[in-house]
Amino acid sequence: MTTRAGAGAGASLPSRPSWPALWSGRPMRARLMVVVVLIEAAAALVSGAVIIVKARTATAVETAASIGVAEPLVNETVQLLQDAPVAGLFRTLDLRFRAQRHVRVVLTDARGAVVGDAPPDEAHRAPAWFAGLVAPPVQRHEVPIVLRGQRIGTALVTTEPSDEIDEVWGYAVALGLTGLGLSLAMLATLYLAFGRVLSPLEALAAGLTRLERQDYSPRLEQPDTRELAVIARRFNRLAEALAAARAANRDLTLKLVTAQDDERRRTALDLHDEFGPCLFTLEANAASIARIAATLPEPARGRLEERTGDIAAITKRVQTLNRALLNRLRPAGLGQAPLAACLDRLVREAGRHHAGVAVSGEFAGLRGGYGDVVDLTVFRCVQEGLTNALRHARAGRIAARAREADGVLVVEVEDDGVGLSGEAGDGPGRGLPGMRERVEALGGAVRLDAGSGTVLRARIPVGAEAGEAAEEPE
Repeated sequence: MTTRAGAGAGASLPSRPSWPALWSGRPMRARLMVVVVLIEAAAALVSGAVIIVKARTATAVETAASIGVAEPLVNETVQLLQDAPVAGLFRTLDLRFRAQRHVRVVLTDARGAVVGDAPPDEAHRAPAWFAGLVAPPVQRHEVPIVLRGQRIGTALVTTEPSDEIDEVWGYAVALGLTGLGLSLAMLATLYLAFGRVLSPLEALAAGLTRLERQDYSPRLEQPDTRELAVIARRFNRLAEALAAARAANRDLTLKLVTAQDDERRRTALDLHDEFGPCLFTLEANAASIARIAATLPEPARGRLEERTGDIAAITKRVQTLNRALLNRLRPAGLGQAPLAACLDRLVREAGRHHAGVAVSGEFAGLRGGYGDVVDLTVFRCVQEGLTNALRHARAGRIAARAREADGVLVVEVEDDGVGLSGEAGDGPGRGLPGMRERVEALGGAVRLDAGSGTVLRARIPVGAEAGEAAEEPE
């Protein structure tokens, strides 16, 4: 039993929204309007309480004054009508009391029987709850009617504040409707005013969102409000500083990339001009030694032929490594052959070394070249995309595309593999960060989209202004 009770007590109950949860995250305009509405409601409650207190006091004073007039009125009427018959006296008293406000008078004869008609009940405008709040305690007063020294009856006077309450209710309704109309007009005015005052904050939020996306072009207009104008100026200065910093970083990165490419070019030239002839000479000498060894008797001839064979094999191995290193440092033909031809060759080589994968390329419409830096960047993008897809995606189909549209080079490498994974991430020493660095240095952007496969997209501006930046500096 204890276990079940504990389990029941620990069971989660539906959570009810708390006031902080309802309040947080709301727009500033809505919060301000709620505050104004609450202030208006509090003011209305205070005003209503004041009206009720004052009305209750005034009604009590009025009814007390009216009941205080009853006895002098009876005595005055009796003195004036001493010679009148009893019936006439009662009729005169009934008529005079009917004209009195805030009191109800019932006339009775000496036997206690009611004389004349009872006052009719009048319809009241004020609701019962309001009358209950305003009406003072009921007072009753008996005034004896004495004619020629003999008591002939009694005037039973009871306070009746309904007339005064109806007047107060009418005043309260008129005041409430007027206040409601003014409050609605004020709320509408404040709603528009808050919207106008807070609109710069919406523009600020939109600008910050663009800054977060590394778009430093937005600038805010100067609002009329002094505090918001200061914020707008600071925002514009921040955006200008970030744009200047990005431009400086881009220029520095472009210089670094260009310097790296120059160093690779010089290294490749040294390897080609120095290592290549040396290896060729070594291969020729090995062949010459082999011819000389053929004229020698055994066993010297066999040993020399074996050694020269080893030298020739090592030389060919070094030549192969040298060519691969040259291709990594500076792709063969890039800068001499059209860019599309170099990319086609790269795709064919990838397909030849991976016969189980369908590798295709589409590079129609490209210019012959866009400058050394841009050409090498496009080549590296395609190369890195193919390498990642072949190594990590386990794809059956890879398609590489490059096209120029509206002054922008769009490079895409798409595969139908397993999508993005940690192996192909942008970790240290990987190719993707270097490729992104090169593209961003040219004012472009790189994006990876994952779905049924992976699509690598790079956009590089190659318009008139971008073309100058893409050309290799002197």
